[in-house]
Amino acid sequence: MSSGFHYRLAQHSDLPAIVAIYNSTIASRQVTADTEEITVASRENWFADHTPERRPLWVSEENGKITGWLSFSNFYGRPAYSGTAELSIYLHEDARGHGLGKKFLQLAIEHAPTIQVHTLLGFIFGHNQPSLELFKRFGFETWANMPRVANLDGIERDLLILGKRIA
Repeated sequence: MSSGFHYRLAQHSDLPAIVAIYNSTIASRQVTADTEEITVASRENWFADHTPERRPLWVSEENGKITGWLSFSNFYGRPAYSGTAELSIYLHEDARGHGLGKKFLQLAIEHAPTIQVHTLLGFIFGHNQPSLELFKRFGFETWANMPRVANLDGIERDLLILGKRIA
């Protein structure tokens, strides 16, 4: 990773900042299907599911402030899919558009084989052009198009599943 990119495994004390970053994306209706803010308490089990050896959760930091996070999550929750992980990248609004998403995605691709992940997925709304372009820049391809499966404020939205085989 290039200098200036400081990341580490998330600690429980980071959870409020992780949730705040996530919540900051809800209003845009571009990144998440949640339509109302979530609570720290509602993310406790999610946080506990992210173990460094199988499904890490990393945060980036600058001057002691959490600027973004990257998580590997289970896909479909059955043992036969253990080599596949869904990636989530969320950035603080002040950190967007400065290359942090690229650094996180490169980190995920490089790290995946060390946790026995051979396939990476991104679940991205069809109208989220910045995220679609980011993933495609790293060789992800559209593996599924699920038309009009989300309803955001009365507007039906497509969900694309982008995938990349690592090994």
